Amino acid sequence: MGNHPGRRHGMTSRERLCLTLAGQTADRVPVAPFVQEEYLAHYYPHKASLDRVIDAVELANELDFDLMAKHRAVERPHFFRRSYPNWELRETQSHDHGMVRRRMEIVTPVRTLTLEESGPESGAATKGVHFMVTRPMLMETADVEVFLKYLPPLDDATRREMREIAVSWRAVIGERGVLAPWGFAGVFNFCAQLSGLDNFYVAPYEDESQYRALMDGVANSMAGYCHALGETELDCVGIQAHIAGGATTGPDFFREFIQPYEKRVIDAIHAGGKFSIYHNCGYAKSLYPNYHELGMTVWETVSEAPHGDNVLAHAKTALGDKICLLGNLDQIDFLKRATPDEVAAKAREIVRIGKPGGRFIFSTSDYLEKSTPRENVIAMIEAAKDAGRY
Repeated sequence: MGNHPGRRHGMTSRERLCLTLAGQTADRVPVAPFVQEEYLAHYYPHKASLDRVIDAVELANELDFDLMAKHRAVERPHFFRRSYPNWELRETQSHDHGMVRRRMEIVTPVRTLTLEESGPESGAATKGVHFMVTRPMLMETADVEVFLKYLPPLDDATRREMREIAVSWRAVIGERGVLAPWGFAGVFNFCAQLSGLDNFYVAPYEDESQYRALMDGVANSMAGYCHALGETELDCVGIQAHIAGGATTGPDFFREFIQPYEKRVIDAIHAGGKFSIYHNCGYAKSLYPNYHELGMTVWETVSEAPHGDNVLAHAKTALGDKICLLGNLDQIDFLKRATPDEVAAKAREIVRIGKPGGRFIFSTSDYLEKSTPRENVIAMIEAAKDAGRY
């Protein structure tokens, strides 16, 4: 199909992914299903504990796919990991009727900030569960003021931990793929979790100055954190941004109240020499112009109806000149219920749409779920690899 600069055959998964992330064309479209604890626990039921690098590499070696390892070990910000002067961290956890309940207290000289959350007890898959906030930390104006006043800067111990864990991951993953762990969310996601989702959607109208102060403080902290991640062996940094999706925020609201802060974090990731992966696994069609302006390396997951409003061909036209798209096979319903032949046909169709010009990584529209037939996963991977050859 002609000459393509930078392309060569016999690439490793790491080479293939890095070339695609850099906006060039590899030997084929990378095939990188999202693997986390839920599917790993289903696939390896005998394992009492699971890891998104160690066990995901084992799975990728067995099924032969290109791994983007999305670990959560650096997702929790430094100020929720340890105590600092004027910032004492206290944590408790309990188990009750199949639920895990966690309570975090930040004791400052003038006020104690409290966050409570809960999630289902899921055995070895529990580490992959996203807990639901049951008591937001920042419920009053005074809470926000205290949080910002005493918010600790990034410390050397956390920087060292980041470097050490990335080195250990690199030794495990080798050429099987790239390290793409989550950073501590997107700015809006993080602030919404601290303040309560319903409250935060209206916060810019109720008290814009306080809203911007919180977003600005968190964005600065995140940017510094991401700059430190740039000093490690990581390849990418993930940004969870689904809360500010197209079903709840329009393009004007996004551009005015969200975009400047998210862009600050994306720019910090890029300044550190890493690729950025912006995660919105739902509605996004109305935000394509905003995403183009944000300029993230990758937008995932291009979810189609009924779980999103995206059409891969439309997203490719709107964003594909600048942004790598990752997606978009439905793993919630289709992948679990279709026949292997149907899965293979759908995978080929998706790849045919996504592959022209590069900047496309075939994947699922979120993480692989339990009870997904192994034969369907294999059919998806093999068909996508075959159809993705350039």
